Amino acid sequence: MQQFSTLIDLLSVGAADAIAIKAPNAKPLSYGDLRTNLHKTVATLNSFGIGRQDRVAIVLPNGPEMATAFVCIAAGATAAPLNPVYRADEFEFYLSDLQAKALIVERGSNSPALAVAAKLQIQVLELSPSHEGAGAFTLTQQAPSATNAPTLPGLAEPDDIALILHTSGTTSRPKIVPLSHINVCASACNVRDNLKLHTGDCGLNIMPLFHIHGLIAGLLAPLAAGSSIFCTPGFNALKFFAWMSESKPTWYTAVPTMHQTIVTRAAHNQDIIAANPLRFLRSSSSSMPPQVISELEQAFHAPLIEAYGMTEAAHQMASNPLPPAKRIPGTVGVAAGPEVGIMDQDGNLLERGATGEIVIRGPNVTKGYESNPKANAEAYTNGWFRTGDQGMMDVEGYLSITGRLKEIISRGGEKISPREVDEILMDHPAVQQVVTFGIPHEKLGEEVGAAVVLREGASATEKELREFVAIRLADFKVPRKILFLAEIPKGATGKLQRIGLAAKLGL
Repeated sequence: MQQFSTLIDLLSVGAADAIAIKAPNAKPLSYGDLRTNLHKTVATLNSFGIGRQDRVAIVLPNGPEMATAFVCIAAGATAAPLNPVYRADEFEFYLSDLQAKALIVERGSNSPALAVAAKLQIQVLELSPSHEGAGAFTLTQQAPSATNAPTLPGLAEPDDIALILHTSGTTSRPKIVPLSHINVCASACNVRDNLKLHTGDCGLNIMPLFHIHGLIAGLLAPLAAGSSIFCTPGFNALKFFAWMSESKPTWYTAVPTMHQTIVTRAAHNQDIIAANPLRFLRSSSSSMPPQVISELEQAFHAPLIEAYGMTEAAHQMASNPLPPAKRIPGTVGVAAGPEVGIMDQDGNLLERGATGEIVIRGPNVTKGYESNPKANAEAYTNGWFRTGDQGMMDVEGYLSITGRLKEIISRGGEKISPREVDEILMDHPAVQQVVTFGIPHEKLGEEVGAAVVLREGASATEKELREFVAIRLADFKVPRKILFLAEIPKGATGKLQRIGLAAKLGL
C-alpha cells in the first residue's frame, strides 16, 4: 500500500467527498473540507509569525477539533499536544521545556495553561469551531500583536518535526521525543497495513489525542487509508454503546482498562453489537489479560488484536495479525513495522528463544531524544533503539514481554514517572525520603504507591500527603497508597529499590 513522507501527502488519499471526521450529533467533515482547513490553518499560523519547526502547544478537550487541530498544525509547524487536566506547575514545566512559541486553547477556556503562557510570554491562539463539519475550526490571536514573518513559512517537509511528546523519565526528568513527518507517516502506514484498513472502515476513537496511541492508531492510520474516524469526547463507558449505534464503526482501539469496562456492559447491549458488527477490536499501551481477550471476543464475535507500542517508535512496534493468521494471546504478536530483535547487555543480538532487551530499528523510530546526549548514548546500540523492556521471541517470531526494565508506572495506559511524584513529595516539610513505585492492580495494571520516611519529630498523614500532591499533579499521578516506613529497602549498592518494592512490602 501507499507510503507517505508528510502528513500533507497522507491526507491526499481520501476522496474529496469521502467522510474523514465524524462526531456525536455533528455534521460530518469531508476530506476535501479537511484539506481546505489544513491549508487555511498553515496560512493563519504563518500570518501570526509561526512556521515550520516552531512548537505549538495544544491544550484542547478530546474530540473532533483536537483531531483536526493536531493534523492541521503539524502540517505547517510542530504540534505538541498536552493533557488538558495538567495543573499549572505541570504546564509551566512542559511549556518551558518545549520552548513553545504558541499555545492553542478553545475560545472561552479557563485552563491554568493560560496564566502560565502569560508568565512565559507565549502567544495564545483561540480555536473556534466553524460550520463546515465536525472538527472544522478557525484560529484567532487572543491579544493581536505585531508579528514577524516566520523563518520557515509554508507546508512541512519530510524531515521536519511533526509531533513532540514527552516520555516519562524514571531516573531523570521527562525526555523530549521529537517525531518527524517520516516517523509518524511510517507508523500510521504500519498500523493501517497490519489492520488492513480500507475506505469502507470507520474507527470509533475513545483514546485521548495527547498520547501516541490515539494520535497514530486512532487518527492517522485511518486517515492514511482514506477511511473515517468518529471522534468522541473521550472514553465514557455509559455512552460507548450509544456512540457505537450512532457511528456504525467497523473497529475501535483502546487500552486494556477501557476494554475491561466495555466488556462488563456488553451483555446488556447485544442488540447494538449485532446491528453494528465489528471487523476487529485492538488493544495496546499495556498488557491485556488473556481471560479478558476471550470475554471480549465472545461478546463482540470479533477478533481482538493486541499490539505493542511506545512513544519513541511513534507507537506500533509489534502486533498480533488479523485472522486467518495466528493470534497468540499473552504475546504482542510479530514485528509489525520496524525490525524487532532481542539484545543482551553487551549489544549482541540473541537467538530466538533467548530472553533479553527488546530492540527496534526502522523509519518510524525517533532519531533521538532532544538535547539529551546521555539518554541517547544509553538508548542506541549499533543503530538499534533499546526499548527498556525485557522480552523473548519464539521460533515463529511472536514476541512476549517478560518484564519491564524501566520503572515507569503504567496506570490504565497512562504512563507515570515515579521520579516526578518523588520530587513533589520531597517538597513536603515532613518528608525525609520517598520512593514512588507501581502496585499491581487487577483492572488498571498498576496503581501508584509511595513509601515515605518522615523527618525525626515530624508528622504527616496519608490524606495530607495525597492532598499535597493533588494540588500540583494530575489526579492519575497521585499515589493511591502511601506507606510510612522507618527505612526504605535498599539494594547492594545502597540504591533505593523501586522495582519489586510492592512485593517486598507485601502489596
